[in-house]
Amino acid sequence: MAEYKAPISEISFVLNDLLNIDQLTAIPGFSEATPELVDAVVEEAGKFAAEVIAPINRIGDIQHSKAANGEVKTPDGFKEAYARFIENGWLSLAQPTEYGGQGLPFTLHMAASEFWNSANMSLALCPMLSAGAIDALVAHGDENLRNKFLPNMIGAQWTGTMNLTESHAGSDLSNLKTKATPNGDHYLIKGQKIYITWGEHDMTENIIHIVLAPLVDAPAGVKGLSLFLVPKFLVNDDGSLGERNDLTVVSTEEKMGINASPTCVMSFGETQGAVGYMIGEPGQGLNCMFTLMNHARLEVGLEGVGLSEMAYQDALYYAKQRVQGRNPETGDATTIIGHPDVQRMLMQMKSMTDAMRAVCFDASMSHDLRSHSANQEERDYHSTKFALLTPITKAWCTELVNEVTSLGIQVHGGMGFIEETGVAQHYRDARITAIYEGTNGIQANDLIGRKLLRDSGAGFNALMLEMDATLGLLDAETDLVKRFIEHKNRLQETAKFVLENASVSANFEGAVAYNFLMQMGYVCGGWYHLRSFLAAQSKLDSGEGDIQFYNNKQLAAKFYVSQLLPRATAYSDAVIGGAEIGCELSVSAFG
Repeated sequence: MAEYKAPISEISFVLNDLLNIDQLTAIPGFSEATPELVDAVVEEAGKFAAEVIAPINRIGDIQHSKAANGEVKTPDGFKEAYARFIENGWLSLAQPTEYGGQGLPFTLHMAASEFWNSANMSLALCPMLSAGAIDALVAHGDENLRNKFLPNMIGAQWTGTMNLTESHAGSDLSNLKTKATPNGDHYLIKGQKIYITWGEHDMTENIIHIVLAPLVDAPAGVKGLSLFLVPKFLVNDDGSLGERNDLTVVSTEEKMGINASPTCVMSFGETQGAVGYMIGEPGQGLNCMFTLMNHARLEVGLEGVGLSEMAYQDALYYAKQRVQGRNPETGDATTIIGHPDVQRMLMQMKSMTDAMRAVCFDASMSHDLRSHSANQEERDYHSTKFALLTPITKAWCTELVNEVTSLGIQVHGGMGFIEETGVAQHYRDARITAIYEGTNGIQANDLIGRKLLRDSGAGFNALMLEMDATLGLLDAETDLVKRFIEHKNRLQETAKFVLENASVSANFEGAVAYNFLMQMGYVCGGWYHLRSFLAAQSKLDSGEGDIQFYNNKQLAAKFYVSQLLPRATAYSDAVIGGAEIGCELSVSAFG
């Protein structure tokens, strides 16, 4: 198993050369986010991940986090590593300065978060959910709640959770049984939630639960839901901790992966009721919760990038060490990296990871621009682009990570199937990413219904114009560009087909959504590779930097466009030529 090496050069290339993160310095409040500061933060975050977080990843997978007597004990080293995470102020990077944050771009937080997820996804889940809870409180909490809870949450001394799911409801939030009863200046929460990531642990003194529940007299359905902040320990007016709230962990789940991350069954209000404070207005809970969920969806896509990076590093290390067979050109004994099929698998892993990383960080850039740009037109544009890219970031990247981590096992051959090598952990950890924060089918429905059909394709067409701008900088006569144009045009034809046929059947959207999302993901990936090709060429022309690195970037772009982008055609065929059979399917077809 390879020792984790933070991909600092890869991330710096995407931020500085591909996406031009220094454009954010022109935004009020981001003037300090200079290229020098960005590079320094990326380097230090990578170093922290490699030296502090990565060494306990395998320990966590073996030991698990376990519940006993209402408490959860984390694996050896986790508490100490998280204490150093707090000490270094990593969660505060992109948080508002008025509550103790550093006020840097969200994109920089995402860069650091990739390192955490590569090094130790189980641990990374804890600050990820805390960051989402902070977003919800900043956007929707009243001044008293923000002042009382945000400083310690931003400092990471208190962690946050997201409590949606109940055992009978799954993704259907219209039927929640947890209830909230008004009681003076607060509410009493009673009910049980499942699948609560880091719902209980021993790493911090307090845990802030963000809980979705209807009031006792609320109307049925999602319009009756409200959002509540429910702390593990009540907080006094002076900021000190008070008595334990009426909530407890019932159990932790035994899972396929992310074993060190406690997935808890949480019980609220077994006696008098858990004290909770409303975030936002009554009945607006789902809207408030989506602030947290959209943050989480971006970071789940990033989990796909992080695990893919680690799987590639392990596979590359093994391929360079394992001697087997003979070199097809020389006939000499060779390590397996000398075999063309192993090279194919490694390049597939690398080029997929590059594309995934770019879409994640581009979505993050749009988040920064939609939230902070002084230009309203720019804010509106990036608000639409962010919404369009979010389901692709979450779903496409998490579909691909399952393939990349599987290839990592394949490169190892029989040893990949042996837990001792550690590579099976990446595959097991990755599997959840396509499921939680809204299954990928839900993301696909969101892309079709809310992001394509709702504005009649306006946001989609704007993204196509961005792609055209990139094409205008390239030689249209090259094979690389011709192939991309063919697939981009085909995507536009597919979108037109969806827009024209969405009303033919109640099942149409659901029948074509997944295939459309995958087609769009692959075409977006090709676009980012073209941009990477351009950025690398600029560096090669100037003679700057590592020539081999930039040559490899161009090679990865050519590989992706020739070997992986053709998959987009199959997904297009499944939409345009397969929509009818998809709409015809019914329960009786599965007898």
